Amino acid sequence: MKIALAQINYFIGNFESNVSKIKNAIKKAKQQKADLIIFAELAVSGYPPRDFLEFDDFINKCKMAIESIAKECTDIAAIIGSPVFNPEYQGKDLYNSAIFISDGKVKSSHHKSLLPNYDIFDEYRYFEPNREFNVINYKGYKIALTICEDLWNIGNDPMYTINPMDELYKQNPDFIVNIAASPFNYNQAEIRKSIFTQNVIKYKLPLFYVNHVGAQTELLFDGGSLVINKSGEVVDEMKYFKEDFKIYDLKSINEIQPKITKSKKAEKIALIHDALVMGVKNYFEKLGFKKAILGLSGGIDSAVTLAIAAKALGNKNVYPVLLPSEFSSSHSIDDALQLAENIGCPYDIINIEEICRSFNNSLNSFFKELPFDLTEENIQARTRGVILMALSNKFGYILLNTSNKSEAAVGYGTLYGDMNGGLSVLGDVYKTEVFQLANHINKFKEIIPVNTIEKPPSAELRPNQKVSDSLPDYEILDKILYQYIELRKGPKELINQGFDEEIVKKTLKLVNTNEYKRYQAPPILRVSPKAFGIGRRMPIVAKYLS
Repeated sequence: MKIALAQINYFIGNFESNVSKIKNAIKKAKQQKADLIIFAELAVSGYPPRDFLEFDDFINKCKMAIESIAKECTDIAAIIGSPVFNPEYQGKDLYNSAIFISDGKVKSSHHKSLLPNYDIFDEYRYFEPNREFNVINYKGYKIALTICEDLWNIGNDPMYTINPMDELYKQNPDFIVNIAASPFNYNQAEIRKSIFTQNVIKYKLPLFYVNHVGAQTELLFDGGSLVINKSGEVVDEMKYFKEDFKIYDLKSINEIQPKITKSKKAEKIALIHDALVMGVKNYFEKLGFKKAILGLSGGIDSAVTLAIAAKALGNKNVYPVLLPSEFSSSHSIDDALQLAENIGCPYDIINIEEICRSFNNSLNSFFKELPFDLTEENIQARTRGVILMALSNKFGYILLNTSNKSEAAVGYGTLYGDMNGGLSVLGDVYKTEVFQLANHINKFKEIIPVNTIEKPPSAELRPNQKVSDSLPDYEILDKILYQYIELRKGPKELINQGFDEEIVKKTLKLVNTNEYKRYQAPPILRVSPKAFGIGRRMPIVAKYLS
């Protein structure tokens, strides 16, 4: 049996585009004499459709799409993900299903059993879990069809009380198919391989895995679809961050031991870079925008954001604006100008000194002669925000936010100022990782000026200001934040690890008391196992560690 895997960048709710891509893949598979083509989880609707699933019209459009696709499936079978109505009165109204199509008709629907309800997932909000298990009989083979999480309940600490593959295995299948929507983080590809290899070794069956690729707002899907033989060896790995299409022969996968060297594990920073580039590119394409604007300060965050945006959109489609104040250093302006020249993008300089002075003069009598403090610093940041949003409105650009995860975590940013934006590029990248990204971008030639990388970070909102005046050293801060945010370690555990007690308490208090700022932040491209946004839900009004 020849099996085609179609790794596609779907567009949530864009049925015309999704169906067109699916049909084109079916035609290609038929031309190459494939017997079966496999698409990803919820391919028809795109993933995650979220509350679109609450509209009958949306589900009916999915049904019509499946009916249209089925007409193409003559002389070939297809497995494709779609939501379907639950005909039973009891339970949720929908199933997350894998549709098996053959001879131009829907032959059967196989529903997802294990519905993740953690981190970015909330599938139990919409779907009823499957409780019936049946293999697919096709051309003399039995197919164990599973959907994403259905293969993840394996190992020493199972999350669910059932294992779908245990039930399907009783029916003597010949191979496993897993269709998925598995979002990217920099660890996920290796974790997936480990999980699937454990399944293959346990059941001694080859596995065909098809994942989504592309960005859906903040969620990034890296592709990396897999074929694993019954010995637990990865036979092939499809492209990462790109659409792909391949055909495999089941017999050769089963019988021939592949002579394939183990693929080199990609570097974390290279993965993050490529994921962010894809995230920016898809965000603009799917919204129908072409050009981005951002504030360019001469600091490393805006420099890395500009470099990533230029890679994603093209250098002429990114418009950095320098907004110096009376506190901006000449070397910061020089660094920003050098970066814009290196990238070859159009730029402008708008001095904000007079605008800020006008604000301060207008407010001076109301400030009751109180001394210069954070208020005047924030007026500078908000002046920049107003100018950037004005240019964004006037010319139809999307403003890119340049805040990093470290500073977003502790509230080192100004609401309605430097926290403005339609998309946060670096909001899930710690400051120490931003420096690593800069060095990665400069791997073959100097794009980001070395001085930008080497100089001490500063907001330049008051004379001789340094970030170290307000925050611990980033090497220490980022380690504490990682342990608290990603690994959920409490203050006692952190202190026992050797971190200074005063720094730990101050840092955790800053994280928790600044939740209100992050609540108002733009969507953040997710590259870590625990990002701010939909995957981390914290109350604003709370007393814990605050």
